[in-house]
Order: sequence, then structure tokens, then C-alpha cells
Amino acid sequence: MSQSKLLAGFHAVQARVRQAPGSVRDVYVDAARRDKRMTSLMSSLKEHGVTCHVVDGERLEQLAQGVRHQGVVAIVEALSLAQDIDEVFDSMKSAPLFLVLDGVTDPHNLGACLRTADAAGVHAVIAPKDRAVGLSPVVERVACGATQSVPYIMVTNLARQLRDLKDRGVWLIGTDERAQHSLHEVDQRGPVAWVMGAEGAGMRRLTRELCDHLVHIPMAGSVESLNVSVATGVCLYETVRQRTTPSQ
Repeated sequence: MSQSKLLAGFHAVQARVRQAPGSVRDVYVDAARRDKRMTSLMSSLKEHGVTCHVVDGERLEQLAQGVRHQGVVAIVEALSLAQDIDEVFDSMKSAPLFLVLDGVTDPHNLGACLRTADAAGVHAVIAPKDRAVGLSPVVERVACGATQSVPYIMVTNLARQLRDLKDRGVWLIGTDERAQHSLHEVDQRGPVAWVMGAEGAGMRRLTRELCDHLVHIPMAGSVESLNVSVATGVCLYETVRQRTTPSQ
């Protein structure tokens, strides 16, 4: 039997039912909820032939294991996404776009980064195994289904993986508030990997040295920096903007 995992919250469960209903084993919903959102979910579950159990709040709390669940918990089979960069490259149909997270440890930040990565068309998110958060139920909930569509590849040696990307023709662009050029000044129409540092500490020295470009995000206000998930959104969508804007 395939490995099972827990999804909690409306967005995460609805996304899985929509994307891969056959992988949803059981859904548990709160008997106390009879609102429009719950009615819509239960209708969708019935339409896709997904088994739904109506249970009390105590049972849901036991299933969710401390994760905020909004009255919905699902037991699902783990989906088969690319497990390494070779598989990712084999499946590409557009210019490579990667997101590298050098040590993001907050599950809410990772979930938000994955959600943005999915929206921006990122082929894979890459992180080191030794100082990064994994795909926990909290990440699943915040990502709103993105963990089911964007490969999250954790590597033993991040520097080696970055060198491999460079060997494949991918340009590494890192963020640094002291960098001379802004993110708008670097051409991102070709193969690109955005490299984002950890909360507070930023990129490690070797990671920084491997970047082909260092850029800053223009800041007009009084704050000195952006949250890593917000900065990720700004950077990825600059790439999207450049790739979708006709050349002059």
C-alpha cells in the first residue's frame, strides 16, 4: 500500500480532490459545520466518489495532531513527484525556473513560498536537508495544494547541486540588500534559479559566492528587508513579467 499522509484545512483538501481524487482515501469533516463552504466540499467529495466521515470536533483534533484544520482532515496517498533534478529536467517544457531556499526553517514561510512557486510556474523548489523544514502538515495547509504540484527536493550538498545547475546552463540569482543592481536590471528570460536566504541569517557564504548575480529589491519605505516568502513572490514574478513581456 502507498505511503499515506495527512492533509488539513479546506484549501489543501480541496486541491487534492480536484487534482488527484483517486489518491484521497478518507475525508473527515466536523459534524458541527453546516455552512456553504462545507456543503460545497461535501458535494465535491460525493461527485468524485471520495469516502466522507462526519465526526465530532474531538475526533478531528486527534486526527489533525495539533494542525489547524478548519473542520476538515483527509488521509491521502503520497503523490509521485520528481525526486531529483534529473527527473525535473526530463519533464520540462519551458525555460527552467527554480527556487532555491538556503535554510528556511519556518513551515509557514515554506508553505507560502511553495504556493507562490506553484503560481509562478516554478519547476522545483530546492533546499538543503540539514537546515531546512520538511513537508509537514502545517506546510501542506499553508501551501494550499502546492506541495502536490511542485517538487520539493531536499539535497545533501546544496553547493554541489548549485554547481550542477550552473553546469546545465542555469543562472543563479541571489538577493542581497547591498547589491549594486536591482532585480529589474538582470535578464531573466533564460534558465534561472532564484536563491533566497534563510530567515534572518540570509544565504550562507558559499551559496552567495556561487551566485552569478546578486540583486536587491528596491525598498521605498522604512523597513530594511522583506519576509522571505514575500521576497520570493517579488522575485519570481519579476521573472514571469520579463518572460511574458514582448522584447523591445
